[in-house]
Amino acid sequence: MSTATYTVKGMTCGHCVSSVKEEVSEVAGVANVEVDLATGLLTVDSDGPVDAAEIIAAVEEAGYEVANQS
Repeated sequence: MSTATYTVKGMTCGHCVSSVKEEVSEVAGVANVEVDLATGLLTVDSDGPVDAAEIIAAVEEAGYEVANQS
């Protein structure tokens, strides 16, 4: 199991959180997605390494921006 965290900018409500979770969940290999609205923290658990560019693209598809990755 692999875990990566990202900071997402622009989320303001529960619908924002749902949109990000839905898009990121569709990325191949992603097993679990947690989003914290208050901190903007996106935590992605996967079975193996997932390309960060795919996660960032999914966040952007939901209409938000990744500020940084750790």
